Amino acid sequence: MIAKILLVEDDTEFLNLTRTWLHNAGYEILTAGDGLEGLRCVYSSHPDLVILDANIPKMDGWEVCRRIRDMSDIPVLMVTVNGQKSDKLKGFSLGADDYLAKPIDFHELIARVQAILRRTQSINPENKPTTFRNGDVEINWGTRQVWIRGAMVKLSPMEFKVMSCLVKNRGWIVTHEQLLEKAWGPNYIADKSFVKLYIRYLRKKIEENPHKPRIIMTERGVGYYFAMQDEELGKVGI
Repeated sequence: MIAKILLVEDDTEFLNLTRTWLHNAGYEILTAGDGLEGLRCVYSSHPDLVILDANIPKMDGWEVCRRIRDMSDIPVLMVTVNGQKSDKLKGFSLGADDYLAKPIDFHELIARVQAILRRTQSINPENKPTTFRNGDVEINWGTRQVWIRGAMVKLSPMEFKVMSCLVKNRGWIVTHEQLLEKAWGPNYIADKSFVKLYIRYLRKKIEENPHKPRIIMTERGVGYYFAMQDEELGKVGI
């Protein structure tokens, strides 16, 4: 099945060039020239990926990204003219899956798109259980819903990926490098600060006291692990 990509961009020259590259790579391309049009297209067309410029009219890309995350797990690749780390962290905090700064190397763009679509492709093995429960944590893999101490907790797609990686590798310490590879993809270029950032986000949402965690534990200098609290009531294949 051909993946459908929504490109939200108000720079006509850049939009046309990007559309040509993506079309030649084999994707179906939808376009929108401002944030409101982009949101309407997300609602109506359900694309497989959104490439979203941060600086677009009517509603900026940051707000569009936040609203997409409120309604969907559709992956978002943010594009800005600013390559500063603060912008990257802002994008990731709003739920973006990846980030590129202009001017863009289109070979890299295609590689990033391919990596995002590979790791977000929906896989539903029939023989694997759809739920996991241990202590305060319950996860429904099919709906991607998480309950902590009986209350549903809203995780961003990347937060869910990080937590899933730790749960599916329970009993093992997952290194910073392994988390980067499994959650962000093998071609993603980042450092430990991104992993630490998402661990901090997760702990704020799932720990009673984020400064004294009981669910996601740190092995200093190595990585993190999911702390089993009682006998498992659900198992998950890795």
